[in-house]
Amino acid sequence: MDLSTILGIVAAFGLMIMAITSGSGLTLFIDFAALTVVAGGTMGATLVHYPFREVMRAFAVSKKAFFHTEETPTETIEALIRYSNKARKEGILSLQSVVSEIRDPFFVKGVQMAVDGQEPEAMKEMLDREIEYIMERHGEGADIFVAMGTYAPAMGMIGTLIGLVQMLQTMEDPSTIGPAMAMALLTTFYGAVMANVLFIPMSGKLKNRSQSEILKKTLISEGMKSILAGENPRIMEQKLHAFVAPKFRESFFTKKKG
Repeated sequence: MDLSTILGIVAAFGLMIMAITSGSGLTLFIDFAALTVVAGGTMGATLVHYPFREVMRAFAVSKKAFFHTEETPTETIEALIRYSNKARKEGILSLQSVVSEIRDPFFVKGVQMAVDGQEPEAMKEMLDREIEYIMERHGEGADIFVAMGTYAPAMGMIGTLIGLVQMLQTMEDPSTIGPAMAMALLTTFYGAVMANVLFIPMSGKLKNRSQSEILKKTLISEGMKSILAGENPRIMEQKLHAFVAPKFRESFFTKKKG
């Protein structure tokens, strides 16, 4: 579970609820008609913009913002070096025995292609093409949440206009002014909250997750090419370190000696 996502949402909504309850009751800010206008309008506009299947896929991917076990680049590099040492000592076919211990399907695919005798350049080309498709899919998912973050405030403004029109048409009856004005203001409130607490931050988190995942898959693609080409593990490690930040450039061989 991603602690920062949970803490961020709890903190944002907690502070808003604290501010509301300190001056009035929480029920004053609950209006199902206003919520329906904003939530339903946002979803409707999103479905006009994107195909239904892509929207559902984006919601499925959104769980990565809450549940995600991230592997550091150091762990990926260390695994590649272990497999490189094993391949140099026992032959490339010996990597068949490590497939069962790998959880990443992309990593499994790279190892299996190496065992099957794929040429290094051809294997890397296919893995890199898959990385490009992954980047494209992740980008679409993040873009959908950005779009929803754009539509939500707009639908809130539409709800505000609806409430104002209703208020102006019934000015002769003072009892109707309050509910109409409340809806007018609450739709703007709901739209702002949905956009700035949920949709836009969710898009940013998914983009960060995508960058981490693409880095890991790039390391795997480069590493498997080196393993298949029979490069020295130390040289392979130096190549892979060029893709990561200095704080992750811990040498496997230095660590092993220590």
